[in-house]
Amino acid sequence: MTEQQSTTLSPEHSQMLNHFQLQKQAFNAKPMPSLDERHKLLDNLREALLKHKDALCNALDQDYNGRSHQDTLISDILPCLMNIKYTKKRLKKWMRTERRHAGLLLAPAKIEVHYQPLGVVGIVVPWNFPVMLSIGPLITALAAGNRAMIKLSEFTPSTNKVLIAMLEEAFDTEQVVCIEGEAELAAQFTSLPFDHLLFTGSTTVGRHVMRAAADNLTPVTLELGGKSPAIVGPDVDIDNAVDRMILGKSLNAGQICVAPDYVLVPRAKQDAFVQAYKAKFAQMYPQGVNSDDYTSVVNERQYQRLLSWLEDAKQKGATVNICLEGKHLDDQRQRLTPHLLTDVNDDMTVLQDEIFGPLLPIIPYDSIDDALQYITARPRPLALYLYSYDQKLQQRIISQTHAGGMCINNALFHVAADDAPFGGVGPSGMGHYHGIEGFKVFSKAKTVLNQGKFSSGAFIQPPYGTAIQKLIFKLFLR
Repeated sequence: MTEQQSTTLSPEHSQMLNHFQLQKQAFNAKPMPSLDERHKLLDNLREALLKHKDALCNALDQDYNGRSHQDTLISDILPCLMNIKYTKKRLKKWMRTERRHAGLLLAPAKIEVHYQPLGVVGIVVPWNFPVMLSIGPLITALAAGNRAMIKLSEFTPSTNKVLIAMLEEAFDTEQVVCIEGEAELAAQFTSLPFDHLLFTGSTTVGRHVMRAAADNLTPVTLELGGKSPAIVGPDVDIDNAVDRMILGKSLNAGQICVAPDYVLVPRAKQDAFVQAYKAKFAQMYPQGVNSDDYTSVVNERQYQRLLSWLEDAKQKGATVNICLEGKHLDDQRQRLTPHLLTDVNDDMTVLQDEIFGPLLPIIPYDSIDDALQYITARPRPLALYLYSYDQKLQQRIISQTHAGGMCINNALFHVAADDAPFGGVGPSGMGHYHGIEGFKVFSKAKTVLNQGKFSSGAFIQPPYGTAIQKLIFKLFLR
């Protein structure tokens, strides 16, 4: 960058570039942190989370104009603490050099794979779970020996303030630093030549992120979203299916990338499903939008979007089944109970775009073949849910559908499995993290071939046509 170019940068952009350069220099000075050093970083993070957990709950409550503390503890704080514990227990094994087979052609040689930190990792955080989706990737990045820059969402300013204070207490800025700013700064952030970039957000923005990263050939992990279907099998009891599904659409008021986006129900059981869902929601949140356990839509913009999509569905013929009518709407606090939509069609926005809120289209089917055809004709989702105890049906859905992940007879909980990869497929994402897959994503698996004083390579040097070369070809070219 020239001196003239640098003078045109905003102060925020200049500071961000400075943080990046300092982290790169610090990494180059110490490119392979020891196990003990990595454990210490994770311990610092754990202590900071425990110290600030109440402040984070209060901050998210403020940002949302009403977010259940239990929602934050269950979905933001607890998963991070469990992840740290899990990672520390397994990190020594993950860091070990792996022996691989050289094969007869390369003998005598020793082949090893060394897992090295990549360097400086960029993490872009969405607004729906700003703690888990900043700290979760950070845990894995630190475990792999990296340094990290975290771009926080501009829609959660109170939470950002606590996160920044918390991470400044736990780390120096050459190890971990948070960046705040609007969309323009976010675009500049994703244009930095990171050694890896992890983005969580919408598919639309994910495309822009990938284009920006491509200029630097920065590898990316994209955790996007899409329309995650839920299939209610013909065999399952409707009350049981609703009981297993409903938390996945109620937690954080459905503002979750893996929330059930629409439900496929046997045609004869559609009305029973609607009634069971309304009854169960009333049991969980008897005061509706006035319940302290229920969470608001994050801001006015998102609230108005959901209302406009609801109106669009009504105008195009949908029947709206309201949970707890009379306690279902609060414009001032941006609260909306689930609205179950029947008689839907593909012209409606709710069946075209990811809903990300408490609207739930219900689509009847006449056979499982019809349900499968409906799903496979659409972009591959981040999650897929099946409610059935028929093992043959379970295996059929597993083998004949594609999704980033799947739950059978539950919702969301596959994301909480520390010992399994999480990630999308196609338009719902690219790459994985969590567990050893996350460690490998944030590491370079470097192959090292080591030969001693004798090298078999001498046998294949020119001049060609020697007797030993003919023997090699005779042995191996078959």
